[in-house]
Amino acid sequence: MKRIILLFTAVALCSTLAAQTPDNTLSRKEKRDGWQLLWDGTSTEGWRGAKLDSFPAHGWAIEDGVLKVNKADGGESTNGGDIVTVAKYRNFILSVDFLFTEGANSGIKYFVNTDLNQGLGSAIGCEFQILDDERHPDAKLGVKGNRQLGSLYDLIPAPADKPVRKGEWNTAIVIVRDSHVEHWLNGVKLLEYERANQMWDALVAYSKYRDWPNFGNATEGHILLQDHGDEVWFKNIKIKELK
Repeated sequence: MKRIILLFTAVALCSTLAAQTPDNTLSRKEKRDGWQLLWDGTSTEGWRGAKLDSFPAHGWAIEDGVLKVNKADGGESTNGGDIVTVAKYRNFILSVDFLFTEGANSGIKYFVNTDLNQGLGSAIGCEFQILDDERHPDAKLGVKGNRQLGSLYDLIPAPADKPVRKGEWNTAIVIVRDSHVEHWLNGVKLLEYERANQMWDALVAYSKYRDWPNFGNATEGHILLQDHGDEVWFKNIKIKELK
């Protein structure tokens, strides 16, 4: 019960403070509570290409405090490519504001191992899916909607009645405490799951990740923002590491 109250309070607090604090900054209370900015709103510090040693030279733009994926051909990591945090994270509450354009596809990944896939496609990790469910064809693929907005991509579907704000800013929150993970959208919990067990491995075995060894069971990994060739905007990217 204590853990549930703690996590619920953290999610509610994050939403409340976002409305009171200038973009890409931390309030005094957030700083006291251990929050850290993952992006400062102006530079590429702390980020690199998932398959690069530096930030991509094209495909991404920083405009008026917004980190933007530039529109390209809609391909997976075929323009600037995904970007990842330089640091790795283990237990945390991650909060990201995002806005997707019509028909767009992107994602927020965690437990990312950039060594797993150096070939074509996106870097490998668990994904909070960002998608225009009404206009992108991927929404109709997968199993029971597990490729739609807020889902654990290709594994666990988010509810159909999730509180998405089309054409407006949304807040994604991912909570990780050891094997327990939760996805939240705009203050509402969409799903939760336990990894690193037999049921998790069975779930992965029936997904597109079945050929990646020990998928989703890493104790730590990078945070990733995905380039899927569609225009998507990010801001207020922050994290609170949990002991």
